[in-house]
Order: sequence, then structure tokens, then C-alpha cells
Amino acid sequence: MLYVFFGMIATGKSTVAQAWARHKGGLCTYNSDRIRKDLAGIKPTATQREAVDAGIYAKEFSKKTYETLRQKAQACLQQGDSVILDASYQYARDRQELRDLAKSLNCRIYFILCTCSERKMKRRMDLRAQDPASVSDGRWEIYLKQRQRFEPPDELAVSELIIIDTRAPVKKIVQELEERLP
Repeated sequence: MLYVFFGMIATGKSTVAQAWARHKGGLCTYNSDRIRKDLAGIKPTATQREAVDAGIYAKEFSKKTYETLRQKAQACLQQGDSVILDASYQYARDRQELRDLAKSLNCRIYFILCTCSERKMKRRMDLRAQDPASVSDGRWEIYLKQRQRFEPPDELAVSELIIIDTRAPVKKIVQELEERLP
């Protein structure tokens, strides 16, 4: 199985993905923020406060990050292991690459779209900015840009997409996923 937790900044993707990984017995989990910083040769908790679409968040670096995520997923799936990817996947083309990968390896893929109110997202970003252990560099101005270009997952089949509201307690969200995923 390939589980893709995606959505806007601060919608709880990483928290839910990690909880799902633990619930499923420790699945391999790859987070775009960690991969991006690893590729840049910096510590995961190092703050990279750059302009929108600049530095390690520039288009080419993001492309490299998503390609690395795909490669890591492929390696796990080829070994017969289920895997979780945790990233925005804001473009249909990036999601399609994962669908193509799953099809080529004859495995199931599930996209879990994490959502919550903008107010909740803003609160989470503010808290994260104060957390020295935070890996994400997501800020409100980045979210505003992301909101403009996020492509709705209209290309996904109903059987591939689960939309969850991440305002609920994580334990309840995991229970909901257990009920909704085959």
C-alpha cells in the first residue's frame, strides 16, 4: 500500500501520517520537509526563512524533493513494504506520478487529503514558529501562495481519495481512517 497524506501547510499531514504509521506497526514514512533539508545538507530543525519559491523552496529544488520521495516510495514498495508519503502534493502531475508508480508496481494507493479551517492552520503555524524542534518552515505568506495554486484532486478516483478534517483528536482520525480504508 502507498498512503499519501497531502494538503495545505499546517493541515496536520505530518501528525496524522506519523500516527497512522505507528497504528500500522511502524510503516516507512517520508516527509517532504525532512527530505528537502536532507538534500540541502542542513539539519531538519534548521530554520530556512526564505522568500516564497526561493532557495530550497525554489521550483527545481522542490522537483528534486518530490522525485526523491517517489524513489524512496518505490524502493519500499519493491521490497514488499507499505509506505507513507507526507507532502503537499499540490499539483495533479505530482499525484499522477505516484498513481503511475503504484500501477507499475501493482499496489494500492490512497490519497488522504488533510483539511481544516484557515484559523486552525494559522494557529498551528504560529505555534510551530515557536517550536525549536519543528521541521516545517511553513508560514502564512507561503500558505497564501499555495492556496492560489493548489490543484483540487479532481483527477483522483473516489476509491483513491479520503478527505479528513484534522481538527478532531488524532486518535479519532486514525480510527476514522481504519474504518474508511479497506
